[in-house]
Amino acid sequence: MAEEVKKVQKNLLVDEDLYLTSGVHIGTQAKSANMKRFIYKVRTDGLYVMDVMHTDERIRIAAKFLSNYEPDKILAVAARQYGQKPVKLFADTIGARCFPGRYIPGTMTNYNIPAFLEPDVVVLTDPAVDAQALKEAVSIGIPVVALCDANNETRYVDLVIPTNNKGRRALAVIYWLLTRETLKAMNKISSDEEYKLTIEDFEAPL
Repeated sequence: MAEEVKKVQKNLLVDEDLYLTSGVHIGTQAKSANMKRFIYKVRTDGLYVMDVMHTDERIRIAAKFLSNYEPDKILAVAARQYGQKPVKLFADTIGARCFPGRYIPGTMTNYNIPAFLEPDVVVLTDPAVDAQALKEAVSIGIPVVALCDANNETRYVDLVIPTNNKGRRALAVIYWLLTRETLKAMNKISSDEEYKLTIEDFEAPL
């Protein structure tokens, strides 16, 4: 009961402790100027800590934004090992396309290759690691939603979700929530109770 009160008081999608125990807020030892506004503090060990209130708010905004597109026109990308399982489940659940693993250059720009796609929006797990997909999205003029850590440059990112984008559990939590909120925004489910997937479903194997 106390946890529910805490959640309601802060108006968060989940209890704040879930974000914290999953390491969603733990950034890197470097921060970019672009990400400064999302930083809560710097720890004594030099790690920058992100404000989970911003993370929570941006998940809501991203879900509503993505709901404006036909699901099969959304392309989700994750080259990072721990991002591949959650991004695939996110895409499969909402009906989007995805690239878990190595992104094939020219996917959005070269219609002569078998992998060619024409998305209307892309979701990147890390704009630095998924740089080729970011470059192609910018070149064809489609919006970019990206999970951004403290050190990420966000110049070409239209909608930043500030989060630890390297941690196994953190990525599972973010994609679990983004999937749930997008389904609600698309009117595919009407409440949290209808959402049957768990964070563990999104968690990549060790």
